[in-house]
Amino acid sequence: MLNKIRRFFIKLILYSMLGWLVISLLIVLPFRWLNPPVSMVMVERWLTHDDYTIHQRWLSWEQIPKKVALAVITSEDQRFPLHQGFDVDAIMKALNEAEDGGRLRGASTISQQVAKNMFLWTGRSWIRKGLEVWFTSLIELTWGKQRILEVYLNIAEWGKGVFGIEAASEYHFAKQASQLTDMQAALLASTLPSPLKYDPARPAQHLIDRARWNLAQQRKLGGTNWLAPISE
Repeated sequence: MLNKIRRFFIKLILYSMLGWLVISLLIVLPFRWLNPPVSMVMVERWLTHDDYTIHQRWLSWEQIPKKVALAVITSEDQRFPLHQGFDVDAIMKALNEAEDGGRLRGASTISQQVAKNMFLWTGRSWIRKGLEVWFTSLIELTWGKQRILEVYLNIAEWGKGVFGIEAASEYHFAKQASQLTDMQAALLASTLPSPLKYDPARPAQHLIDRARWNLAQQRKLGGTNWLAPISE
């Protein structure tokens, strides 16, 4: 009798794990080819704010200015072409700084931010963090770097109701993303990951300094050639 109960629970666990894998793939895999109409962050913002309008216009990878892509990678995740979704060195550095009495800072990669913004909710909890790890692994496995970056540049938040680089360019600089100067692209990238706190069109001095640092780092990385491993 005890063996039957044990086998039943083992089968239940295995079937549950298989079911969760299938459901996860059904949620994630279609967006390898389909452009998501909304993200969970957009839905959450819309549900929790009155009179909230979403501004977004999708750009394909071919339409995204590569200097914008490079500026964002430089600001957010310079090891993006190299890691498998998680920057272990950055995570360990953040933990070591926290142990030494510093504030625990984030070490999220672009892949993790896409997983969180697309499929999860904002806020902090161990459950959400665990799901973030799971969905990050899935998109790295099934989407590839180019698609992950394309989605990120189209769903990243750049102001109240402003999502994606095209809407951000039009909102802040009254021009298309293809018309941004190098400095404007660096300013937009430098507002991440706290875009609601900064105004790239009327930047404070510290934001200008960050944008100049961004431009200098881009040159050190070798310019847009740094994106070569991402392109399919």
